[in-house]
Amino acid sequence: MTSTAVKLFVDAHVFDGPFQGTRTFIKGIYSVLAHNDKVKLFLGAYDIDSLEKNFTDGNISFIKYKSSSALFRLGYDIPSIIRRYEIEYAHFQYICPVIKNCRFIVTTHDVIFNEYPAEFSKEYRLKKNLLYKMSAKKAEILTTVSNYSKESIEKYLGIEPQKINVIPDAIDEIFFQPYDAGHAQDHVAGKYGIKRFILYVSRFEPRKNHHFLLRIYLDLRLYEQGYHLVLLGNKTIAIPEFDDILDQLPPGIKKFIFISDEIDDSDLLFFYRAATLFIYLSKAEGFGIPPLEAAALKIPVICSNGAALAEFDFFGEYHVDPCNYEKVREKLLQIVNHPPDPGTLEKISSIVKNKYAWDASAEKLLSLIEKDKYATLDSPQQSFKIK
Repeated sequence: MTSTAVKLFVDAHVFDGPFQGTRTFIKGIYSVLAHNDKVKLFLGAYDIDSLEKNFTDGNISFIKYKSSSALFRLGYDIPSIIRRYEIEYAHFQYICPVIKNCRFIVTTHDVIFNEYPAEFSKEYRLKKNLLYKMSAKKAEILTTVSNYSKESIEKYLGIEPQKINVIPDAIDEIFFQPYDAGHAQDHVAGKYGIKRFILYVSRFEPRKNHHFLLRIYLDLRLYEQGYHLVLLGNKTIAIPEFDDILDQLPPGIKKFIFISDEIDDSDLLFFYRAATLFIYLSKAEGFGIPPLEAAALKIPVICSNGAALAEFDFFGEYHVDPCNYEKVREKLLQIVNHPPDPGTLEKISSIVKNKYAWDASAEKLLSLIEKDKYATLDSPQQSFKIK
């Protein structure tokens, strides 16, 4: 650690609750920066044990919040921590404190609720727009994860495009490592009683199209071929149509639908590796990590082409309109009966590896801090290049 190291605080409260994409972003970026001697990291959360499990090495100080309350965290805990540790930069996802006693980095991953207003309550949209816009304007460094989200932030929050920096999500190296698919299948079968299955990893919201996928699965009667439908993710917004379909299923069919929000990271990786195919039918995302994780593992993927997911055109014929029932049905049946050849899956995995790397994203963030820091100090610039 050098005397010029930037003291950087990260609000990591998302590790206190159910899994969500912002956890992947924080873990990916800061697992890299934890080994850079130009940065001194402080990560804050109420559940310190969760942080320590996710960040097992590197130069990080973990700080426990006094309360799990969002208002207390933003109103008291974080401003107090910034003063106590003389923090220079503090990084927040979406929402930052009103009290500002250091330079702020804010990552606004998306403003999807503006793109699909019918799927979010008016109260939700008003609150999020107010908080996101306030936070974006308070940030010295504002980032997002895709060009699509950059355009949406400009359009709906009124932020000048030159202020918005794109730092894409990326894929952890563990998804590119060799693995034994048979071992993964045995693990899932032994622990969960599931052998062949179609996997969808995403929290439950109407825009995620779970009900659409369930209808197609039932229409194809894939349960008769022994295929389970595995849906992993927490329920954040009710989907009445999905619940109605599920509730009406007879027990003999319902047993093939596996839903859980309690799968830990270790078993989640086993599910990915054991899947017959992965499907991601979200209508809109600010980025969309799960289909890339599956692709990295060389699992056949059917991916939506909506919103930021349009950038994933390397999925070729399996890059589909998530609301085109017949096309999704056709491609699902096609993969079940005639999976893509290993060479095609290898090529897609290589594209993902080359385009989405945490080292590159971490270096981009450091370059923005460097530019801001030395412009503010009016001093000669120094290199923050990752070693």
